[in-house]
Amino acid sequence: MVAAIRRNFGLKALSVFLAIVGWAYFRFASNPLLSARFDQQLSVPIAAVNVPSGYIARFPDKVAMVTVQPQRGQPPVKPDEVKAVIDLSNRTAGVYNVPVQLVAPSVAVQSLSPASVTLTIEKIDQKTFPVAMYYGTQGNVVVSHFTVTPSAVTVRGPDSELAQVATVRINMPLSSSAPSFDEMIRPMAVNSSGDEIRDVQVVPNLVRVQANLLPATGPSK
Repeated sequence: MVAAIRRNFGLKALSVFLAIVGWAYFRFASNPLLSARFDQQLSVPIAAVNVPSGYIARFPDKVAMVTVQPQRGQPPVKPDEVKAVIDLSNRTAGVYNVPVQLVAPSVAVQSLSPASVTLTIEKIDQKTFPVAMYYGTQGNVVVSHFTVTPSAVTVRGPDSELAQVATVRINMPLSSSAPSFDEMIRPMAVNSSGDEIRDVQVVPNLVRVQANLLPATGPSK
């Protein structure tokens, strides 16, 4: 009997060892009471709360990196369970450095970056602009008559962006294949260099452009 036990003893011992390792893995790796003790690093969007009515908060840091450790006996934390907020209660226009606050379940916060956010609170204002027409570069067509409905639009946005608006224009494409033009076109708020200012809202976002097109005539000889 002893000889039977000693036969292939190394292979038998290895089999027992592997069986114990496999049992331990499936027994403990799936146990939330043990696995939840590991630190978790989460990427959490930063949201501004209690922004004063009629104002907007502008800040470059949009995401916070958070390292947390759930309490013993708790499962791993889901990313959507953690909120990073900056409270702007009782603030007016100006530049502030505001601490980032975490709203999370029962966890121990190991690290938070950034711990605070430098931001600007600006008042939202609006102005009315007439709609200017900008034609394409089709040289053999001229516009004999056009109308824009409505002829003026409202531009709404932060004061700093609104101050850069030089005009609101529409880019009308010209084509020699049709005698008339009737389409909805998006008006754009542009600065003095003709570059679109994207952080403002133009209302309405579409205007109707109607035009009569005629073939261009060259100079008489």
